[in-house]
Amino acid sequence: MLMVLAIQFIMMDVTGIARASDWPTAPTVNAKSWILMDARSKQILAESNAEQQLPPASLTKLMTLYLIFEDLKLGRLKADAQVNVSKKAWKIGGSTMFLEPRMKPIVGDLIHGIATLSGNDACIAMAEHIAGSEEAFAGRMNQKAEALGMTHSHFVNASGFPAEGHYSSAKDMAILAAALWRDFPDRYTVFAEREYSYDGRTQPNRNRLLWSMPEADGLKTGHTQEAGFCLVASAEKNNTRFVSAVFGTDSDKERAQQSRVLLTHGFRNFVTLQPAERDIRRKVQVFEGKEDHVWLKPAEQVFVTAPVGMQNNVVFHLQYPAPLHAPIQQDSEIGSVEALLKSSGSDASPLLLNTIPMIAANPVEEASWFGKQWDRVRLMISPPDVVTEQNEVSQ
Repeated sequence: MLMVLAIQFIMMDVTGIARASDWPTAPTVNAKSWILMDARSKQILAESNAEQQLPPASLTKLMTLYLIFEDLKLGRLKADAQVNVSKKAWKIGGSTMFLEPRMKPIVGDLIHGIATLSGNDACIAMAEHIAGSEEAFAGRMNQKAEALGMTHSHFVNASGFPAEGHYSSAKDMAILAAALWRDFPDRYTVFAEREYSYDGRTQPNRNRLLWSMPEADGLKTGHTQEAGFCLVASAEKNNTRFVSAVFGTDSDKERAQQSRVLLTHGFRNFVTLQPAERDIRRKVQVFEGKEDHVWLKPAEQVFVTAPVGMQNNVVFHLQYPAPLHAPIQQDSEIGSVEALLKSSGSDASPLLLNTIPMIAANPVEEASWFGKQWDRVRLMISPPDVVTEQNEVSQ
């Protein structure tokens, strides 16, 4: 459930880490590597070996689709543009949408062919259409992975076909899945399609969750002998959205079951909170400026995930370097807000839930020579330390 919070700032010292007993116990998951993440807050709620570099198989196609969606959004690609099918695309093995060189599929068809049918041929055709070659497209995939913070991934092809040096991780795939939902909401519904027909042939989506879990709306399956059975899944209920990733399960049925375990754990045990921006904004002191204060605001919309029943234990901790000196440019990053979960026990310190960058809401120009000298004298008399403030949550 997405909850809107009203908050008040108070001064409080915050140190240490929280007790493990405050956090819901992670479920038992039969997979080599797995993760559960809140797509809105991007918090990791449970994981095991989530940064282990493993072959992602067809989960790779999520990055291929990200680049396709991005080019469509930027106008570099048209959904009705015809795409040539090369011999390389035609001859590729594994799962396909049965493209042939005589065909002239449009980009829109190939998107469905990749997302729903997991077509290796569609991936190669699109990679060649966008970048000239699959190798060049893989270079773009790696650039985007770095930009998204996917630090345990490297791609050498667009489909996930087994290749040396081609790997990813459960954490990186969860990051990518959340980014697809955040950046391309109008395209995301393609991941919920149960089947797709092309050239008179209808094939089903291999994601069993789309039939067995009403809340599920994506994303992608993957399987090779080396990778095992993998699934990146998403589900939404009461405005709370979770993403899960499982690598290396034993069967098609098992990857769906283990994903269901993770997503159900999320809905039963966690709630997404949304403090209003006006309540996070803070007015802080500035030295040597024409104005003596600057407003700090969150750099992005603030979401925090907390255990069910502990919403009132969430506090927000503002920290910024002091003293702040003019000039200050608007939108420059200054400090951060930490969302912390106060322990249920009096002897334990808060648990860090999330960190949100703070930016300057307004510019501050330098003061006159006399104004700057006066502030320098003030700083010599009473130099400030790093400033911290914290707020309590009230509903």
